[in-house]
Formats: sequence, C-alpha cells, structure tokens
Amino acid sequence: MAMEQTLELARDLSRALMEMRNYMRQHLQVRIKENNIDVSFELLEILGVLYRQDGINQQEIADILIKDKSSITYLIDSLTKRDLVERKEDENDRRNKLIYLTENGKHMKQTLHPWVEEIYEQATNGIKVADLEKAVALVQKMNENLKK
Repeated sequence: MAMEQTLELARDLSRALMEMRNYMRQHLQVRIKENNIDVSFELLEILGVLYRQDGINQQEIADILIKDKSSITYLIDSLTKRDLVERKEDENDRRNKLIYLTENGKHMKQTLHPWVEEIYEQATNGIKVADLEKAVALVQKMNENLKK
C-alpha cells in the first residue's frame, strides 16, 4: 500500500510541476504579446540560460535545457537573426563556437527580468522559504534518481 501511495504522489507532483511550468509560460507569453516582443518561450529559455552564464557553447545550453543540440542550433539561429545573440570562436578550440548575448540581448533582460520576478513572486505568495527549500531538495533528489 505504501508503494502505491508513493507512486500516486509522485504522479501528482509531476503533473503539478508541469502545470506550474505551463502557467508560468502563459503569464510570460501574455506579457510578451502585450508588449509586441517577437520571441517565443523557447527562445526566452535560451536567453535565460545566457543571462546566468554568457559565453557557453550550444551543447552546454542543450544540456542545461535538456534538449537535443539540433533544436538548440535552430533556436540560436533564430536568436542570431533577431540580433539577440552571436556566435564567437572559442580561443582555445577554433572548432567550438561560444554563444554570447549581443547588446540587444542584454537590453532585453532589463525588460524581461521584472516580469519573470513578478511571476515568481505570484507563484510563491504565501509560501515559506523553508517550504520552498524542501520542495527544491525533493525535486532535485527525484531528478538524481532518474539520472541513474
């Protein structure tokens, strides 16, 4: 009985996490549309990675977002056409291209960051820091279990 309950709770948690991601995506897409910004959520995910870690290669971005490299290549091409990122040769390995934010990409962060902060504030309203820490630790543990 305990295993059955554990599995049901794991399914509930998985659904809740997916639902939360979808709600966050919807909130952000509303803001993007209201402000006539021409980027998809998938492009924003890549920008978000680069806002935290500028100058990494496509494979590293793919690994962080858990997507295949070919999808990332297509998305980076799209960001390049919008002058939000650029590819630069890695000085240590000329075959490797590093992805950097352009000035326009950096400027977009100033627009997007407050919106993302508001969404996280709304999502965490009434939740204690200790509860969030436990939730993060729990999901990280489950992710580690799945990586084995």
